[in-house]
Amino acid sequence: MRVSVFGATGGIGRHVVRQLLDEGHHVAALVRTPAKLTIIDTDLTVITGALSDRAAVEQAVTGADAVISALGPSLKRSATGTPLTDGTRVIVAAMREQKVARFIGLATPSLADPKDEPHWKHKVLPVMARLMFPNALAELAGMTEAVTGSDLDYTIARITNPTDKPATGHVRSGFLGHDKVGSAMTREDIAAFLVSQLTDTRYRRAMPAISN
Repeated sequence: MRVSVFGATGGIGRHVVRQLLDEGHHVAALVRTPAKLTIIDTDLTVITGALSDRAAVEQAVTGADAVISALGPSLKRSATGTPLTDGTRVIVAAMREQKVARFIGLATPSLADPKDEPHWKHKVLPVMARLMFPNALAELAGMTEAVTGSDLDYTIARITNPTDKPATGHVRSGFLGHDKVGSAMTREDIAAFLVSQLTDTRYRRAMPAISN
């Protein structure tokens, strides 16, 4: 497949790009600073630009079979504004313009899926997030709404505690109150789940929670 990747220089995004290339896909990655993406491969096209650059975003998604967004907001309390929400809206608009339907991205269990049942995480996580990372939570909510409010064929994986530990190859996924899903998950395993959604149809237009 031809896959457009946003957030390719981040902790999860680098694994996404590497795994896609290892599986034989062609990757188009939009990055602000190409030097941060140290992967060199004939199947990797690097496009320089910001999420606010509509022409660059459209170039990145043109001809794509799917888009994977590994974008995540800053957890700094001093962070302000909604650049990722605004950028996700640009991505969604470009996908609709270029008739690219499949979107795979990230969010948090602080945001509920309709398939969830009542769970302590619905009560505790939003309160903690609003106290500790208010701007990050606002960004994640805005990014998610930009996608779920569209007609895109999306899967948004909700993660809680990404780590840099070695991949385990073990993934739990499902919905709160239904399935046994924990909190911690390696970034490499998160990336593997995102890539797997290119061909996995279980979570179409849904937001599963995932963990190791």
